[in-house]
Amino acid sequence: MESLLSYQSVEVSFHGCAVTHDVSFTLHSGEILGIVGESGSGKSTLLKAAMGLLGNGGLVTKGDIWFKDVDLPDLSERDLRKIRGPQIGMIFQDAGASLCPIRTIGEQIYESMSAHMEITRTQAREKALTLFEKLQFKDGQRIWDSYPFELSGGMNQRAGIAIAMLMDPPVLLADEPTSALDVAVQRQVVEEMLRLRELYGTAIIVVTHDIGVVEAMADTVLVLKEGRIAEYGTAQQVLQQPQAAYTRSLLAAVPRLRRE
Repeated sequence: MESLLSYQSVEVSFHGCAVTHDVSFTLHSGEILGIVGESGSGKSTLLKAAMGLLGNGGLVTKGDIWFKDVDLPDLSERDLRKIRGPQIGMIFQDAGASLCPIRTIGEQIYESMSAHMEITRTQAREKALTLFEKLQFKDGQRIWDSYPFELSGGMNQRAGIAIAMLMDPPVLLADEPTSALDVAVQRQVVEEMLRLRELYGTAIIVVTHDIGVVEAMADTVLVLKEGRIAEYGTAQQVLQQPQAAYTRSLLAAVPRLRRE
């Protein structure tokens, strides 16, 4: 399998204080990697490091994050913008909060796509409605025409997944994509991400504290504790025969959302 994204001994620091230490893993084409751990363990920080979204004071202070043959932390903001979206898509914990409240979903989709490619509004709409249909959204045209406040939180989250996928990126980073949703919508979001892998061969990293989401999705699992790797292996190995005491306590403590 082709290596798409590779973290090599990554340390991320904020204002000179390291929050992740010597983290290494590789995401292969078509693979779903689940990163789990308690709040504050550095899960989301690792995703933001790849996207250049650490904010003021945040910096990759050691190691490399390779996307194909490019070391992402070395790129300028201008070059990173060419990768964010078309090459690496991202879904945030609260997609509704990252949508502009005073513009329709359709306008935002068109703007996002036209920033990276030559495309007409009609072409953007057709592409979006086709993807909505593949993801089994019941009324794609209504979603295209709606403002975020006219849609439920769950629908905004699902729209956020669709927007992240409209440029067919080979890699999708999902930062706690289900944590703000009720169980029924959580299941829809999980099924949608699995469908994306099935349709497009998308490789996905999903950061979550919900072991059930990892059980339902992941091929590979990385367990983080206080910014360090506690365990890393196949989902079957980590979830069914955990080696680390921390992983065992994590599995015992978390309520499970199992596959039906």
